[in-house]
Amino acid sequence: MKLTTIGFDADDTLWHNERFFRLTQARFTELLADHADRTLLGERLLAAERRNVGIYGFGVKGFTLSMIETAVEVSAGAVPGAVIAEILSAGREMLAHPIELLPEARAAVEALAGRYRLVLVTKGDLIDQERKLAQSGLGDLFDAVEIVSDKRQATYTEVFARHGTGAEAAMMVGNSLKSDVLPMIAAGGWGVHVPHEMTWALEEAEVPQGHPRFAALPSLSGLHELLERIG
Repeated sequence: MKLTTIGFDADDTLWHNERFFRLTQARFTELLADHADRTLLGERLLAAERRNVGIYGFGVKGFTLSMIETAVEVSAGAVPGAVIAEILSAGREMLAHPIELLPEARAAVEALAGRYRLVLVTKGDLIDQERKLAQSGLGDLFDAVEIVSDKRQATYTEVFARHGTGAEAAMMVGNSLKSDVLPMIAAGGWGVHVPHEMTWALEEAEVPQGHPRFAALPSLSGLHELLERIG
Protein backbone atom coordinates (compact mmCIF):
# COMPACT_ATOMS: atom_id res chain seq x y z
CA MET A 1 0.00 0.00 0.00
CA LYS A 2 1.35 3.41 -0.94
CA LEU A 3 2.38 5.68 1.91
CA THR A 4 0.22 8.79 2.15
CA THR A 5 0.87 10.06 5.66
CA ILE A 6 3.98 10.63 7.79
CA GLY A 7 3.78 11.10 11.54
CA PHE A 8 6.54 12.77 13.51
CA ASP A 9 7.22 12.62 17.21
CA ALA A 10 8.32 15.94 18.73
CA ASP A 11 10.48 15.64 21.87
CA ASP A 12 13.99 14.36 21.06
CA THR A 13 12.95 13.75 17.46
CA LEU A 14 12.50 17.32 16.26
CA TRP A 15 13.89 19.17 19.28
CA HIS A 16 15.92 18.40 22.39
CA ASN A 17 13.98 17.47 25.51
CA GLU A 18 15.58 14.77 27.67
CA ARG A 19 18.75 16.81 28.22
CA PHE A 20 16.73 19.36 30.22
CA PHE A 21 15.27 16.60 32.41
CA ARG A 22 18.79 15.28 33.05
CA LEU A 23 20.06 18.74 34.04
CA THR A 24 17.14 19.24 36.41
CA GLN A 25 17.66 15.81 37.92
CA ALA A 26 21.31 16.68 38.57
CA ARG A 27 20.15 19.82 40.38
CA PHE A 28 17.62 17.73 42.34
CA THR A 29 20.40 15.32 43.35
CA GLU A 30 22.46 18.17 44.76
CA LEU A 31 19.50 19.50 46.73
CA LEU A 32 18.94 16.10 48.37
CA ALA A 33 22.61 15.20 48.84
CA ASP A 34 22.22 15.18 52.65
CA HIS A 35 19.44 12.58 52.50
CA ALA A 36 20.47 10.03 49.84
CA ASP A 37 23.36 9.25 47.52
CA ARG A 38 23.08 9.84 43.77
CA THR A 39 22.39 6.21 42.80
CA LEU A 40 19.68 5.61 45.40
CA LEU A 41 18.03 8.94 44.66
CA GLY A 42 17.95 8.18 40.93
CA GLU A 43 16.38 4.79 41.57
CA ARG A 44 13.75 6.23 43.90
CA LEU A 45 12.90 9.02 41.47
CA LEU A 46 12.52 6.61 38.56
CA ALA A 47 10.28 4.38 40.69
CA ALA A 48 8.12 7.41 41.52
CA GLU A 49 7.89 8.36 37.85
CA ARG A 50 6.89 4.81 36.97
CA ARG A 51 4.14 4.85 39.61
CA ASN A 52 2.90 8.29 38.70
CA VAL A 53 2.96 8.41 34.91
CA GLY A 54 -0.48 6.82 34.73
CA ILE A 55 -1.84 9.45 37.13
CA TYR A 56 -0.03 12.66 36.21
CA GLY A 57 0.78 11.82 32.60
CA PHE A 58 3.99 12.56 30.72
CA GLY A 59 5.91 15.82 30.92
CA VAL A 60 7.43 18.37 33.25
CA LYS A 61 4.53 18.67 35.71
CA GLY A 62 4.47 14.96 36.45
CA PHE A 63 8.27 14.95 36.73
CA THR A 64 8.16 17.84 39.20
CA LEU A 65 5.56 16.13 41.37
CA SER A 66 7.61 12.92 41.31
CA MET A 67 10.68 14.85 42.46
CA ILE A 68 8.72 16.34 45.36
CA GLU A 69 7.32 12.92 46.31
CA THR A 70 10.82 11.42 46.22
CA ALA A 71 12.24 14.24 48.33
CA VAL A 72 9.60 13.61 50.99
CA GLU A 73 10.24 9.85 50.90
CA VAL A 74 14.04 9.86 51.14
CA SER A 75 14.01 12.49 53.91
CA ALA A 76 11.27 10.71 55.89
CA GLY A 77 9.23 13.88 55.64
CA ALA A 78 12.01 16.14 56.92
CA VAL A 79 12.80 17.87 53.61
CA PRO A 80 12.90 21.66 54.21
CA GLY A 81 10.29 23.84 52.58
CA ALA A 82 13.11 25.76 50.90
CA VAL A 83 14.13 22.60 49.03
CA ILE A 84 10.55 22.01 47.86
CA ALA A 85 10.51 25.61 46.64
CA GLU A 86 13.74 24.97 44.69
CA ILE A 87 12.23 21.89 43.05
CA LEU A 88 9.15 23.85 42.04
CA SER A 89 11.35 26.61 40.66
CA ALA A 90 13.31 24.08 38.62
CA GLY A 91 10.07 22.75 37.15
CA ARG A 92 8.93 26.25 36.19
CA GLU A 93 12.28 26.89 34.53
CA MET A 94 11.87 23.74 32.43
CA LEU A 95 8.45 24.91 31.31
CA ALA A 96 9.91 28.24 30.20
CA HIS A 97 13.11 26.96 28.57
CA PRO A 98 13.48 27.84 24.86
CA ILE A 99 13.47 24.85 22.55
CA GLU A 100 16.50 23.76 20.55
CA LEU A 101 15.76 22.13 17.21
CA LEU A 102 17.78 19.09 16.25
CA PRO A 103 20.09 19.87 13.30
CA GLU A 104 18.20 17.92 10.62
CA ALA A 105 14.67 18.58 11.84
CA ARG A 106 13.59 21.53 9.73
CA ALA A 107 15.09 20.22 6.49
CA ALA A 108 13.52 16.79 6.97
CA VAL A 109 10.03 18.15 7.57
CA GLU A 110 10.26 20.77 4.82
CA ALA A 111 11.36 18.12 2.31
CA LEU A 112 8.18 16.10 2.91
CA ALA A 113 5.66 18.94 3.26
CA GLY A 114 3.30 18.92 0.30
CA ARG A 115 4.36 15.43 -0.79
CA TYR A 116 2.74 13.63 2.14
CA ARG A 117 0.17 14.49 4.74
CA LEU A 118 2.25 15.37 7.81
CA VAL A 119 0.97 14.81 11.33
CA LEU A 120 2.75 15.72 14.55
CA VAL A 121 1.92 13.14 17.23
CA THR A 122 3.31 14.01 20.64
CA LYS A 123 2.51 13.32 24.28
CA GLY A 124 3.05 15.46 27.35
CA ASP A 125 1.63 18.58 28.98
CA LEU A 126 -0.82 20.21 26.56
CA ILE A 127 0.24 23.81 27.23
CA ASP A 128 3.96 22.97 27.20
CA GLN A 129 3.74 21.00 23.95
CA GLU A 130 1.78 23.80 22.30
CA ARG A 131 4.41 26.29 23.49
CA LYS A 132 7.27 24.23 22.11
CA LEU A 133 5.57 23.72 18.76
CA ALA A 134 4.91 27.45 18.44
CA GLN A 135 8.55 28.24 19.27
CA SER A 136 9.84 25.64 16.82
CA GLY A 137 8.54 27.47 13.77
CA LEU A 138 7.55 24.10 12.29
CA GLY A 139 3.83 24.29 13.02
CA ASP A 140 2.77 25.53 9.59
CA LEU A 141 4.46 22.54 7.93
CA PHE A 142 2.09 20.05 9.57
CA ASP A 143 -1.38 19.26 8.29
CA ALA A 144 -2.49 18.17 11.75
CA VAL A 145 -1.24 18.12 15.33
CA GLU A 146 -2.25 15.54 17.94
CA ILE A 147 -1.18 15.99 21.57
CA VAL A 148 -2.14 12.72 23.24
CA SER A 149 -2.00 11.35 26.79
CA ASP A 150 -0.12 8.23 25.67
CA LYS A 151 0.93 6.45 22.50
CA ARG A 152 -0.59 3.02 22.04
CA GLN A 153 -1.69 0.91 19.07
CA ALA A 154 -5.21 2.34 19.33
CA THR A 155 -3.80 5.88 19.37
CA TYR A 156 -2.16 5.43 15.98
CA THR A 157 -5.14 3.59 14.53
CA GLU A 158 -7.39 6.51 15.46
CA VAL A 159 -4.97 9.32 14.54
CA PHE A 160 -4.14 8.03 11.07
CA ALA A 161 -7.74 7.13 10.32
CA ARG A 162 -8.70 10.69 11.20
CA HIS A 163 -5.84 12.47 9.45
CA GLY A 164 -4.87 10.10 6.65
CA THR A 165 -5.91 6.93 4.88
CA GLY A 166 -5.28 4.58 7.80
CA ALA A 167 -2.25 3.37 9.73
CA GLU A 168 -1.42 0.83 6.99
CA ALA A 169 -0.61 3.74 4.65
CA ALA A 170 1.28 5.72 7.28
CA MET A 171 4.73 5.93 8.84
CA MET A 172 5.63 7.11 12.35
CA VAL A 173 9.08 8.60 12.89
CA GLY A 174 10.46 8.98 16.40
CA ASN A 175 13.20 8.40 18.92
CA SER A 176 11.24 6.05 21.19
CA LEU A 177 10.93 2.36 20.34
CA LYS A 178 8.29 1.95 23.03
CA SER A 179 6.08 4.90 22.06
CA ASP A 180 6.79 5.73 18.42
CA VAL A 181 7.77 2.45 16.79
CA LEU A 182 6.29 -0.67 18.39
CA PRO A 183 2.66 0.52 18.75
CA MET A 184 2.72 1.94 15.21
CA ILE A 185 3.91 -1.38 13.80
CA ALA A 186 1.18 -3.11 15.83
CA ALA A 187 -1.33 -0.78 14.18
CA GLY A 188 -0.14 -1.96 10.76
CA GLY A 189 2.04 0.97 9.81
CA TRP A 190 5.74 1.69 9.43
CA GLY A 191 7.78 2.45 12.54
CA VAL A 192 11.03 4.34 11.96
CA HIS A 193 13.45 4.67 14.85
CA VAL A 194 15.74 7.71 14.91
CA PRO A 195 17.57 7.37 18.23
CA HIS A 196 18.53 10.35 20.35
CA GLU A 197 21.71 10.40 22.42
CA MET A 198 19.60 10.39 25.58
CA THR A 199 16.60 8.14 26.21
CA TRP A 200 14.38 8.14 29.30
CA ALA A 201 14.47 4.72 30.98
CA LEU A 202 10.69 4.34 30.70
CA GLU A 203 10.91 4.66 26.90
CA GLU A 204 13.35 1.79 26.38
CA ALA A 205 12.20 -1.36 24.55
CA GLU A 206 13.49 -4.21 22.42
CA VAL A 207 14.32 -3.51 18.78
CA PRO A 208 11.90 -5.37 16.44
CA GLN A 209 14.73 -6.78 14.34
CA GLY A 210 13.67 -8.26 11.02
CA HIS A 211 10.16 -6.81 11.00
CA PRO A 212 9.28 -5.83 7.42
CA ARG A 213 7.81 -2.49 8.52
CA PHE A 214 10.63 -1.43 10.83
CA ALA A 215 13.54 0.79 9.88
CA ALA A 216 16.30 2.48 11.86
CA LEU A 217 18.06 5.67 10.80
CA PRO A 218 21.03 7.40 12.43
CA SER A 219 19.40 10.79 11.81
CA LEU A 220 16.45 12.43 10.11
CA SER A 221 18.64 13.24 7.12
CA GLY A 222 18.17 9.67 5.89
CA LEU A 223 14.38 9.81 5.89
CA HIS A 224 13.97 11.02 2.30
CA GLU A 225 16.13 8.16 0.96
CA LEU A 226 14.20 5.62 3.02
CA LEU A 227 10.91 6.85 1.60
CA GLU A 228 12.33 6.61 -1.92
CA ARG A 229 13.33 2.97 -1.29
CA ILE A 230 9.91 2.12 0.09
CA GLY A 231 8.40 3.73 -2.97
